[in-house]
Amino acid sequence: MTLTLLILFALFLIIGAPIAVALGLSSAVTIIAHGLPASVLLQRAVNSIDSSPLLAVPLFIMAAALLSATGVTTYMFDLVRMVVGRLRGGMAYVNVLLSLVFAGMSGAALADIGALGGMQVREMEKQGYTRRFAAGLTIASATIGPIFPPSIPLIIFAAAAEVSPVKLLLAGIVPALMLAGMLMGYIALIARRQNLPRDDVSPSLPAFLRLSVISLPALLTPVLLIGGLLSGYFGPTEAAGITVAYAILIGTIIYRKLTLKALIDAARETVLATANILFVVAAAAIFAWVLTMDQIPMKASAWLLGVSENPLVLLLILNGVLLVAGMFLEAIAAILIIAPIITPALIQAGAPPEQIGVVMVLNLMIGLLTPPVGMSLYMMSITVKLPFAEVVRGTAPFFIPLFLALALVTFFPGLTAWLPTYLME
Repeated sequence: MTLTLLILFALFLIIGAPIAVALGLSSAVTIIAHGLPASVLLQRAVNSIDSSPLLAVPLFIMAAALLSATGVTTYMFDLVRMVVGRLRGGMAYVNVLLSLVFAGMSGAALADIGALGGMQVREMEKQGYTRRFAAGLTIASATIGPIFPPSIPLIIFAAAAEVSPVKLLLAGIVPALMLAGMLMGYIALIARRQNLPRDDVSPSLPAFLRLSVISLPALLTPVLLIGGLLSGYFGPTEAAGITVAYAILIGTIIYRKLTLKALIDAARETVLATANILFVVAAAAIFAWVLTMDQIPMKASAWLLGVSENPLVLLLILNGVLLVAGMFLEAIAAILIIAPIITPALIQAGAPPEQIGVVMVLNLMIGLLTPPVGMSLYMMSITVKLPFAEVVRGTAPFFIPLFLALALVTFFPGLTAWLPTYLME
């Protein structure tokens, strides 16, 4: 049954079917061909999206869309420019720091590229950077978003692996900060070698204070989110709802740019993005059910533990699997298919669930930067009107800090497990 499923899935991908369609159709044909009840299609699809943690996904998407509609990203961009712009390679530092700040609002790499990518590349070009370098750095820095809370992929992983979403979100904080630091360290290394330009911004205390005051309400968004999770007053779903309410509040009362039209546009964007994500979730749930019926998760766990019971060895195997899968599969689909198969064996071997989740998500975010699928590459190519091959060349040097961060998260479980353990136990 599994062989039929995989062959059909590969054929649908080859003919160009969207990932959700390929997952759903291959599962449906396999179920019917093997005499299983067709009613399971609807049952598994509905059950997979009838989940409280998944309710956080559309709410976080809505919050990011509302904050983008206020135009606050421009103020934050100018504020960060004043802080680091005069350093050699200053605009490159701005790019990374702005992605880190926006990560606390969006939780998705493609959302970061869509909201900030065009502006970041244009401003870097004005300062003398090549479009290829600017595009590559923007894509690399966007990988911070899906690791730092609110991380939509980590919430999806929590639902698929049946682990604590709060711990997973907290586990992403240190690796995200570390990744931002590594990207900035890499920029510092090449700044003099490539003679990267300094920003022409003219910092002044009055302007800095004005921008700080304007940006403060938006900058408090991740503080509100993380503080609420730590206090235990609400979980990820409640945090997402409060973030939406807060975004509406500051957008209408403080920034006064959140008009009825902007609110409707944000709702429309949320519905479209959520429909795409949940379509994948529902289709992947049916796909995973077929694999479960063929006892693939149990067989995979037995095989992995037969290879080694050392969690580091199993994590290295996971890295290899995910780096290949990330080249071909959309991240959420990969999480939903692979997480239930591999996670039990890793947990049994002693790997913390928080480490497994962050390793998986970081792997798959790197996959967004790798052909042939590489959605971040295609999105940036369209956004800045740069040939796909040029975007790939611009991104290639930044694999060094990305893979270094992945190696550290893999070899040192404390980077992910320490913070949630310290704060919640």
